[in-house]
Amino acid sequence: MEYTIQQLSKIAGVTTRTLRYYDEIQLLKPLRLNKAGHRMYGEKEVNRLQHILFYRELELPLHTIQLILSDSDFHELNALQEHYAQLLQKKERMQSLLQTLEKTMASHEGRLMMSAQEKFAGFKTEQLLKNEELYGEELKERYGEAAVLAANAKFQTLNQEEYSVAQEIEKEMIHLLKKAMDSGDAKGKLAEQAAALHKEWLCYYWPSYSKKAHAGLAHLYKEDERFSAYYNQKQSGMTSFLVDAILHYTKK
Repeated sequence: MEYTIQQLSKIAGVTTRTLRYYDEIQLLKPLRLNKAGHRMYGEKEVNRLQHILFYRELELPLHTIQLILSDSDFHELNALQEHYAQLLQKKERMQSLLQTLEKTMASHEGRLMMSAQEKFAGFKTEQLLKNEELYGEELKERYGEAAVLAANAKFQTLNQEEYSVAQEIEKEMIHLLKKAMDSGDAKGKLAEQAAALHKEWLCYYWPSYSKKAHAGLAHLYKEDERFSAYYNQKQSGMTSFLVDAILHYTKK
């Protein structure tokens, strides 16, 4: 079945001006032009528009959507599954924000007391945006757009208890790293324990774990000064030591 631009506009709930713009930027080309020169869309174009609107709902910019849909590895069913997972976490994030607002209003009315953690439970998005701004391009280039989006989705679904545990694991890892650095052995027992804690910490944020990906992240720590600075600010030389510990750990 084919649709005119007016018909598709009505079905999809977007303006004909939007569809023309998508055509101009090569994001959504029509199937063909009829004899009168009007745009005609088939089922393939309808499906592509659905994906575009899903990604727009996730607030991705058009140029990013273009890259995703043009990727040779793009798979429609996988994309739909990712849409579902990401929209589900968006729903949960909105519910979290609504709950925070409800509790805040109740607190102002004197009906309950809120802890400091409860007041900020709905704002993990800010950290995601900061991470995206600082490291997004490098991570997408190394691991792929889909992997980064999946990791972001998992982070958003962490509850406060899980988030707090992850933070405590990171603190313990830093403590062990400092002790291991005192020994000077990046392949010793303390360094291995620190690398194992680094893996445990990652698993709170990564949708899946592999030694190859873990080692790849270690290399990124060493190659990019922004990543290096994070650990080196804890103690001079910590990044290089951690990288060596992780590479030893992932080879075992």
